Amino acid sequence: MSYKDKKVIGIGIASELTGLSERKIRYYEERKLIFPERSKGGTRKYSFHDVERLVEIANKIEDGMQTFEIRREEMRKLKKTDIRDKMLRGQLNVAFKMRK
Repeated sequence: MSYKDKKVIGIGIASELTGLSERKIRYYEERKLIFPERSKGGTRKYSFHDVERLVEIANKIEDGMQTFEIRREEMRKLKKTDIRDKMLRGQLNVAFKMRK
């Protein structure tokens, strides 16, 4: 796991790094745009990738996008990636079966 994927940043630091208020970050979580982990005590923990994602979200909203549009765009990206992965797996399976 890359250091960028480790969820170690608290919401206060994420707020400082992004320039977003803690309230705005919580709102993005409510809208299912960001998914922090929770510590045993319930503290939100973010990764560096999450911080980058928060900045992307804020920029898109500043450009006039709505939260549902951002979520829909992300779902499309995930579906395309999923389809591509399935196609690659299928091609690999065919290639290895043909070698037998």
